[in-house]
Amino acid sequence: MAAATVAAPSRELAFASWDGVRLFYRAWLPEGRPGKAIVLFHRGHEHSGRFQEMAEALAFDDCAIFAWDARGHGRSPGERGYAEDFACFVRDADAFVHFLSVEYGIPMSDISVVAHRVSAVIAATWVHDYAPPIRALVLGGPAFRVKLYVPFALFFLRLQMKFRKKAFVKSYVKARMLTHDPEQQAAYAGDPLISRQIAVNILIGMHDASTRILNDASAICVPTLLLASGRDWVVKISPQQRFFDALASSRKEMHVYPGFFHDLFHEKDRAQPIAKTREFLIRRFSEPQTAPSLLVGYRNRGKY
Repeated sequence: MAAATVAAPSRELAFASWDGVRLFYRAWLPEGRPGKAIVLFHRGHEHSGRFQEMAEALAFDDCAIFAWDARGHGRSPGERGYAEDFACFVRDADAFVHFLSVEYGIPMSDISVVAHRVSAVIAATWVHDYAPPIRALVLGGPAFRVKLYVPFALFFLRLQMKFRKKAFVKSYVKARMLTHDPEQQAAYAGDPLISRQIAVNILIGMHDASTRILNDASAICVPTLLLASGRDWVVKISPQQRFFDALASSRKEMHVYPGFFHDLFHEKDRAQPIAKTREFLIRRFSEPQTAPSLLVGYRNRGKY
């Protein structure tokens, strides 16, 4: 597949989520009718506009690229960093990908997903719970376990939820902890659409969903690429390795980038993981889609 030029998003678009909320998304469309699609899910606190460079780098013939602003993020409605529960984001992801499939006439089997950090947990949970017949899954440093530097932080957050149903924590992560690139540090620090807060119920919900997915990763048969940062100050790498080892797919790859900080798609040498993502997706799209054997996941169950 030859590289293609992708124009800047020509329209500001929206789709109706599972509960009718209108969420914002961007579309990078090739000339003519797209036959394939890549769906991008942004890192926690962020929004779809942060994917402009990556969308251009991933482009190839006949492939549309889409990215949303999750509810409570970017230009989508909702209290910043909040949702009713973590499962709400998973249902939104399912509604979004199905909407794109119908709206643009692209079969689910010709759609791949690329998700970053918090959204990588959302995507992994969606693939596990809903078993969508997508072509491939790329996870950028899934936040299965956040580094909470305060002792017993999770215990006290759960205790807080018993007395205060809606509470927030502000991210301790500074731009210099995300990337070595000074321009990207400045872009992050000066972006008015980036929210630094996250609801406590979402943080706890993500942790609990991660526990469930880590314990049952062998049920996931989708071809998967996992990219990890070697010097991540925010999330732990060992649960990512555990998840990868347990995956049932015979088409899986994991690459660790030594020296990379947390935001690997905005790091100084981000061309490396982005190129690896593009290469993996092109290979998966070029292969015939085959139904996975459910016996593989069953045999692997309990090994990890």
